[in-house]
Amino acid sequence: MNLKRHILSILVNNQAGTLSRISGLFTRRGFNIESFSAGVIGNGELTRITVTTICDDQAIKQITRQVEKLVDVIEIIELLENTSVLRELALIKIKANNNTRTEIVGIVDIFRANIIDVSSETITVEITGDQSKIEAFCELVSGYGIKEIARTGLAGLGRGSLSIEEEEDSIY
Repeated sequence: MNLKRHILSILVNNQAGTLSRISGLFTRRGFNIESFSAGVIGNGELTRITVTTICDDQAIKQITRQVEKLVDVIEIIELLENTSVLRELALIKIKANNNTRTEIVGIVDIFRANIIDVSSETITVEITGDQSKIEAFCELVSGYGIKEIARTGLAGLGRGSLSIEEEEDSIY
């Protein structure tokens, strides 16, 4: 079995229960959701959902066909890493004191992250990027002590001028 990461971008009508039906479909089929992010777009009538899962190609075809059948789903496409813009946001609270603060600020600058809160005992950092960038940052600051992390999950768009609604055909 050749497992790999698949990123699905799903455009749906903004209706109560739609997110639950989509996540429930994954659960019923025994597939784990690595990340799940959703946000209302446009005039509030639509929601874009980005789901990341690890499975083989046959399983993603099955999942995609079943998601397409759900009532409120308008379009579903797979975002390929080489033809998409993919980002994640993380908020990370790092232990800091007078002796370590300057070193942590230096690491924050190297990663082009932003300091969004400072206290006498911590620095809270906002960082965006792909999963490997965020994990590399966390690894470097873990020696100082990470108190808390909140991650958004992956969000992505296909490169170029076409939108999900304009795609010539879906992935399967």
